[in-house]
Amino acid sequence: MCIRRLSLVAAAALALGVPAHAAEIKVVSTNAFKTALEDLGPKFEQSSGHKLAITWGTAAGLKAEIEKGAAADVAVLTDAGADDLIKQGKLAARTPIARSGIAVAIQKGAPKPALANADDFKKMVLAAKSIAWVETGASGIYLKGLFERLGIADEIKGKLKPVKAAGEAVAHHEAEIGFTQVSEILPFAGADVGGMLPPDVQSFTSFSVALHAKDSTPAEALVKFLKTEAAADVIKAKGLEPR
Repeated sequence: MCIRRLSLVAAAALALGVPAHAAEIKVVSTNAFKTALEDLGPKFEQSSGHKLAITWGTAAGLKAEIEKGAAADVAVLTDAGADDLIKQGKLAARTPIARSGIAVAIQKGAPKPALANADDFKKMVLAAKSIAWVETGASGIYLKGLFERLGIADEIKGKLKPVKAAGEAVAHHEAEIGFTQVSEILPFAGADVGGMLPPDVQSFTSFSVALHAKDSTPAEALVKFLKTEAAADVIKAKGLEPR
């Protein structure tokens, strides 16, 4: 076990203490936080004795499932989605966890595009032969409106390829470029981060970890773990900005 992993487990153990009874914690998490939670989840389990049962998906899709009655002790969603579910009485409270801007995924070894401003972005999109995007994800919902505002929606309609994971699609040469969070590009060896969207067209999505019930000790332990300094280091390494 590496020193970094030891330090994270030790920090979590000090923060959490030893549970009286191990529990299974049902977690639903946006794909944007997947790589971070895949790293942090086993460390939390080791330090706490609890087990995580995780369901992945788009933030919008998971929110809809919770609205329909899907069980979740902890949910990692967009701030807006979590707030709406709190208003509906579906979740009890949320804690800010990370923030992410939209990045461009390019095929491994491809030249990085110029992305200084909106004109550069527009030229890149118009020149691309195919574009992967998660249409119902936070980035896809924003980009749909952006394409319309830039007046290119009709021109690129035939290039857009709705996928479950834009980074993976680009890595497998299913699309020339793709749009998603950095955290959803880094895991795929066949793809590179081509850059972030220019400031004048960038959109940041803020994510929170939300509880179904405030008095759930195991769920609260997970939130406390995810807010440790050591966990923040992992979150940052996965391409997200800790909050």
